[in-house]
Amino acid sequence: MGHHHHHNNHEDNASKNIFVAFWLNAVFVVIEVIGGFFTNSIAILSDALHDLGDCVSLGLAWWLQRKSKQQGNAVFSYGYKRFSLLGAMFLSTILVVSSCFMLYEAVLRLIHPAEVNATGMLWLAIVGIIINGSAAFNLQRGHSLNERAAFFHIMEDVLGWAAVLIVSIVLMFKPWTILDPLMSIGINLWILWNAAHNLIDTFRVFLQATPEGLDLDTLRSEIMNIEDIEDVHDLHIWTQDGETHVMTLHIVTSSNNLSALKHKICHLAEGYHIEHVTIETESPDEHCNRKCN
Repeated sequence: MGHHHHHNNHEDNASKNIFVAFWLNAVFVVIEVIGGFFTNSIAILSDALHDLGDCVSLGLAWWLQRKSKQQGNAVFSYGYKRFSLLGAMFLSTILVVSSCFMLYEAVLRLIHPAEVNATGMLWLAIVGIIINGSAAFNLQRGHSLNERAAFFHIMEDVLGWAAVLIVSIVLMFKPWTILDPLMSIGINLWILWNAAHNLIDTFRVFLQATPEGLDLDTLRSEIMNIEDIEDVHDLHIWTQDGETHVMTLHIVTSSNNLSALKHKICHLAEGYHIEHVTIETESPDEHCNRKCN
């Protein structure tokens, strides 16, 4: 028996949130290029190039998120939900690589401190915090792994510009150029930790691990407690995209009212956010000829 009930509009919100983040980031790239030439800062122009890469990443994540809403067909019978995971994996991988590169650059700057245009950096930092902060706030409300990856991507820029703001203010009064690379190291370590964690979560979904927070033994016991169910085996639960869960199982029963039993199991599954349920029934004297476990 297959069971599916339509959940809320998380997917629509995810696409919208990533789309807004993309355009805010694109606008800020233009501002950075203008500001970089105006302040004659190679650091700002370099960051503009980094943000241009962010735009490409967010654009791809947005396209994959929209693709994930397509219904199933003969090729992808479960639909395209896992396409959003490709966006999460791409963004998280880019974050890990870029954070490692930025750590390397920060260590070099720590060894060889450089002068900065404090006033120009101050104003650009304010604009950067406002624009990137708006995008991060928008994404922070999201639930999907794709949105989480995009959120950490944008937060890298928010924290970076917050560091620039603090350092630029300090540098107006004290020549402590070492503050810039020190704060950069702290920010990139935080980003690296969260990006790696998101990447691990994405791999768990691809490897069809039981969804986090779902106790398989507890669910099995609750199904066994349903009247007329004598045994449960070959119980498997996985998630398509971190939000839409799938369950298959075999039940042993003598009941003639199989429809009622299946309805109770599906109702129970809804409490665990399981949206697709497939149930195979067997009588007590029937030998399961599947490779069950």
